[in-house]
Amino acid sequence: MTIRKNKHASIRIWAQNPDHHLYNNNGVWFLHYTSYPTPVTTKRIRRSLKTRHLCVARERRDAFLAQLFQGPEEVAA
Repeated sequence: MTIRKNKHASIRIWAQNPDHHLYNNNGVWFLHYTSYPTPVTTKRIRRSLKTRHLCVARERRDAFLAQLFQGPEEVAA
């Protein structure tokens, strides 16, 4: 497991699960992750990937998370 954190969000990536942070809601794929707006609060973010195709959802998830975690970050295993 890899944990990626920055001041905006934190995610856990399980290598054996290619669909991490994805879920299907009535046929449409969504991305979900945890955000930390202040040091003492958390917020669960759910965002539609606007696709019914899993391979497209994975690509959009990867692009979104890459953009979210640009710059300095902590990485732990």
